[in-house]
Amino acid sequence: MRVANLSGRTVLIDGDRALDVHTASSGRFGPDPAAVYADWPAFAEWARTLTGTDGEPFDRRELGAPSPAPSQVFAIGLNYRDHAAETGLDAPAAPPTFTKFASCLTGPETDLVLPTDTVDWEVELVAVIGREATDVPAADAWSYVAGLTVGQDFSERTSQMAGPAPQFSLAKSFPGFGATGPWLVTPDEFADPDDLTIACEIDGETVQSGRTGQMMFPVADLIAHLSAVCTLRPGDLIFTGTPAGVGVGRSPQRFLVPGNVVTSSIEGIGSLVQRCVAGAK
Repeated sequence: MRVANLSGRTVLIDGDRALDVHTASSGRFGPDPAAVYADWPAFAEWARTLTGTDGEPFDRRELGAPSPAPSQVFAIGLNYRDHAAETGLDAPAAPPTFTKFASCLTGPETDLVLPTDTVDWEVELVAVIGREATDVPAADAWSYVAGLTVGQDFSERTSQMAGPAPQFSLAKSFPGFGATGPWLVTPDEFADPDDLTIACEIDGETVQSGRTGQMMFPVADLIAHLSAVCTLRPGDLIFTGTPAGVGVGRSPQRFLVPGNVVTSSIEGIGSLVQRCVAGAK
């Protein structure tokens, strides 16, 4: 099942067609893409009963963030051993966690305004929570996941490393720095949701390529770790980390410039496309 935010309305995606959920459910489920997570188990059960229902053609440029108003956005650093190595840091013993503020979230096809000349890319698998989770054991964690989507954790490296201590959250929360989409895909759609190809291209050049199975802390472990501290709420996002190949880890370092097109892809989900444009001087 693929669930999307199309022009601010919840839709089910089947190929190149979209079915409006509010209309198809005769008003049982509202149109708001953020609200659907509050009743996710019932919604998912209803949606799986649909067969042979025609939707309408849609424009991908009208897709928004699948979960546009999460109460919490968690982001995990150094979750791929090769990424930790390229940054010169040791592999962590526990998941380093920060946040991306929800105001940075955007949809899958956007213009990305570059606030400085040190903006970096980080393709990530994003897990969306489907029901409230507190002290969840890893063995049960996938039952709390509504679905998976693609994320791009853009990072402004100068402000990230400024000051007496690194400041991750603001540096990763400029407008448009949390691209997600193109839709949410439920876990049952994957042969193995723990091992998917993940890649990022800039102007057609592959700069990141890996598998989510290389994560040191997979989705279930992250949910167990986070829910032991915070209650996870429906619609919350977990950016699960990025593989090697980011700009700051290169020699010489490389950052995004106006005109670049960033394509972020994950097997079985789809792609994001961000077109870089110059910020105001």
